[in-house]
Order: sequence, then structure tokens, then C-alpha cells
Amino acid sequence: MPKRGDFKVEKLSEIAKRRNQIKQRKSDIMAHFNFENNLSELTKLDAPMQRGPLMRWQRKALSLDDQAGAGGSSDRHLSLPEAGIAGGLSPRRTRIGSSRTPSKGSKTPLTCRTPNRTPGKTPGNSKKVSGKTPNKKTPLTPHSDRFIPSRSTTDQDLGHYLMMNNENENPLAGGKVDYQQRVTENICKGQQDPQNAKILSFRQKAPQAKEGYLNNLKVLYSSGKCSAPKALSTRQIPQQPDRILDAPELLDDYYLNLLDWSSHNHLALALGGSVYLWNAGNSTVTLLCELESEEEYISCVSWIKEGNILAVGNSTGAVQLWDVSQQKLMRTMGGHAARVGSLAWNSYILSSGCRSGAIHHHDVRVADHQVGTLTSHAQEVCGLQWAPDGRYLASGGNDNLLNVWEGMAEAPVHSFTHHMAAVKAVAWCPWQPSVLASGGGTADRHIRLWNVLTGACLHSVDTNSQVCSILWSSSYKELISGHGFSQNQLIIWKYPAMGRVAELTGHTARVLGLAMSPDGSTVASAAADETIRLWRCFEIDKQRKSSSSKSFKEPVTKSALQRGIR
Repeated sequence: MPKRGDFKVEKLSEIAKRRNQIKQRKSDIMAHFNFENNLSELTKLDAPMQRGPLMRWQRKALSLDDQAGAGGSSDRHLSLPEAGIAGGLSPRRTRIGSSRTPSKGSKTPLTCRTPNRTPGKTPGNSKKVSGKTPNKKTPLTPHSDRFIPSRSTTDQDLGHYLMMNNENENPLAGGKVDYQQRVTENICKGQQDPQNAKILSFRQKAPQAKEGYLNNLKVLYSSGKCSAPKALSTRQIPQQPDRILDAPELLDDYYLNLLDWSSHNHLALALGGSVYLWNAGNSTVTLLCELESEEEYISCVSWIKEGNILAVGNSTGAVQLWDVSQQKLMRTMGGHAARVGSLAWNSYILSSGCRSGAIHHHDVRVADHQVGTLTSHAQEVCGLQWAPDGRYLASGGNDNLLNVWEGMAEAPVHSFTHHMAAVKAVAWCPWQPSVLASGGGTADRHIRLWNVLTGACLHSVDTNSQVCSILWSSSYKELISGHGFSQNQLIIWKYPAMGRVAELTGHTARVLGLAMSPDGSTVASAAADETIRLWRCFEIDKQRKSSSSKSFKEPVTKSALQRGIR
């Protein structure tokens, strides 16, 4: 039979056990509460940290107060949040034991200034205190984010040469080739290329990123200048536009194609809900069409090869065919569920790309116009062009895909996934119909050349900026590309080495589209700054120009295709 004392001991042990459980539960709750507080402080990036380590100027102020002596005011022992230092005020040392009102000449409290030095005197004490930091060794952290250049390993002469060297200077100007070679050999001592050399040298190198890692901020903090090698040019390319045209209400939309130049030397431009024609011969402007609803807008324009019919796509998903000579609407073709952002002609077949990712083939000669549908893209089709021989169709979409279709086939022959952003810039080589050029958006910034017969990537070059459009020049066997952030420039490339021939700057916003004149001498660039600039960058010599002008005659009669449109 258990005694009474045993029951008492068991009761006390049970009470103690329960108390321990309550204490443990309270500690768990407090730990979770502290964790939530720390997490909320870390996520508030725009607010001061209450529990973080003190800044250097705060530690220096406290050390100066400790050196001033223990006879100071009791206000000196206030914590930093109570004294207003970490509460969002300006990072300056407050006066101790003083309640003086600030003078009229004090600066506005909302201005932010970085503290450059700490006062050398302690308030309330006439004794000078040294402004040096107390001699305390700061432990080095293994994960430091500061890289201090080393003077002993830095080549000062090479750094000065790289900083003072003008990259835009033509090495052929004035016969300075031999001189530049001798300077390069003496400076670099035959060890490295000065263009690839570094100005500063560091003892500790930055850690290598993991394999396959892609920094999302690379676009924002990288240089906008193209790093491709510069090709030698034997011709003079004007650096200023030949003409500047105003384009008010030009939509700043990367996925639209609002500019095209016809074989009759008419430049078509979509401005909001209207389409205007500019005659490059006599500089006359004509309003071709205008949408009735203010909410609707023109999303793309494209000329037929003969230059007398203009295809117009709008935001409602309809495609219109206009007779320019009579300014008459010939027919309207529907079928798309969203806006039409791209158009491409192949004889009597008109291909249209939709925001839903669908591509429709329209036979403009028959009443039942829709003769094919391609559904390989998952997002908006922003780039569309047929090859010069009409065998292949290239389509680029916002899903980062570049598809190549053979004829009217429903499945793509090639589906390239090399681009890391939307593919709007697609252009076929005029003298090599099997070569295709494509350009990616902001996250990609590459121009790639493809052989559609083998599916191989012939060349890839990083432009360091968004690629909006690409054109080929048959006269000089070159390419020209329009770019966005950050230079908003046009770059001329030498094919096939893809060396930079020239850069044309002047636009204050990104280039949205390019169009080439029928003689191939002038390029029109439409940009988000609501201007169109005409660049005579492919001007042909007088002999070529006279022969081409004699062979070019503007047709006066209607073509068989125009008569067959219903």
C-alpha cells in the first residue's frame, strides 16, 4: 500500500514537469515571435534596421563620447533608436545635453547627404579629441564584398593608355597604322591585347558563379556599347541623319511593326489609329485611312512586292487591303482572335501573326481567303518574313522561339530556342536565301545567323542592347540593326565576319523599326521619341546609281494580282 508521502512526491514532480512544459512553450512562442520580427525587418528594405550592427560613424561617435569622460550628461547613455539616430533622421551626431533650437541657416532636413567626416570636437567640452578611429582591429569576414585594387600588380602605363585611347578614332586616318602597332607593342610588351586588358588589378578575385547561372540584373548594369570587333571600312558613312520627320502618336510597343517602304518609294507609317503615306520623291504626305473608334489602333503595315497594295492590321484582329493609287479599301479579312502584330507577303499569299500565337495564311485572290493556320507559338508573333525565293517562312515570337516553316506546312522544319528573349528582328539574306538573321530582346541582345538547310548557327554576336529590327544591304554585303536601351543606336555589320562597320546615334529613345528605300541607299528608323530619321548609309556610287535608275521604271498599269483581289 503506497504511503501518503509518495503521493505528495508524485504530485510535486507532475507540477514541476508541467511548469517545464509551460516554460518550453513560452520560449518556443518567443523564439517564433523574434523570428517574425527579424524577418519583417529584413523585408522592409526602405526602413532602418533596429537590430542590425551600428554603422561606422555611429561607432565612432560612441567611442568619442567614451573618451570624453564619465562626467557627461545622462542623455549620452540613450540608445540609438531613442536618440533618433536609427529612427530615420539624418546620420549626424546630435548635441549632448543641449536643447538649443536649430539656427535659421540650417539645411533642409529632407536633403540626404552622405557623412564624409566626423566632427573633431565633443560638444560641451573644450578639449580637442582626435578624429581618428580607435585602434581596434576589425575582424576580416571571409565573404567580403569589397575589392580594393593593388598598386603593386597594376600596370599604370597600360591603364593610362587604355583610358586615353579614343575608341572611335579611325586607325587608318593619317597613316597611323605603324605608329599604333609600335605603341601597342611597347605598352603591352607583347603579352596581351590592349583591348582585352584590365585597367585595375586585384589581389582577391571575385568568386566564380555557378554553372548555368544567369544574372537578371546583367542588362541594367552592363555597358550599352557593343563589344564586337570593329571592321575596317573603305567608305565614308554619314554620322548624321539626312532628314528627320515628326511621327506624333507613334506607339511605343516593341511587338508592333509600324513602318514599311514600298517599291514605289512610298513610306507607310501607322500613327495611332491612322496610316500615313510619305512620298520620298516629292515629300508629300497623304492620309490613307483612319479608324473610327478611338480605342482601336493600327498594329502593323506591309507592302506587297509590286508596291501598289498595302496590307494593314489593326487591334481588332482584322487585316485590310488598300489600293494606294485610288485610296480605296479593297477587302477586309478576319479570323484572328486578337490584334495582328506582323504581316508578310509571298506573292498572292499574305501571312499574318496574331497576339494569341496563331499564324494565318490568306489567299487574297479567293473569297474564302484563309488557307492555312500555324499554331506552334505560345505567345504573340512579333516577327514574320518570307524568304526571297518564297520557300521558307521565319516567325519569331514572345515565347523566345524562332520557327522556320517550309512552304505551307503545318509543322516547323526548325524550332530554335537559343534566344533568351522575344524574337522580333528576322531578316533573310537577299543573295543567300538559306541564311537567316534573328535578333533577341532585352534579356538576350544577340544577333544570330542561321543556315536553315542544316539548322546550324553560323554566327552569334552580343550587341549589348535590345535588337528591334534587322535589314540586309545587297550593295555592300552588310547588315544594319536597330537597338534600344541604352544607346538607341543603329549598327552596321560586315557579313559574314560580323564586325562593326559604324554606329549611328541620334535617337533619344529605343528604335522600334527599320525600313529600306527601294534603291537600297537609305534606311528609315522609327523610334519611340516620335521621330523618323533617314540615314544615307548605303549610298551607291554614281555609276551603279545611274544604271539602277535607268533599269527602274514605275509601273503605270495594274498588275494581274491586283486585278485578281476580291
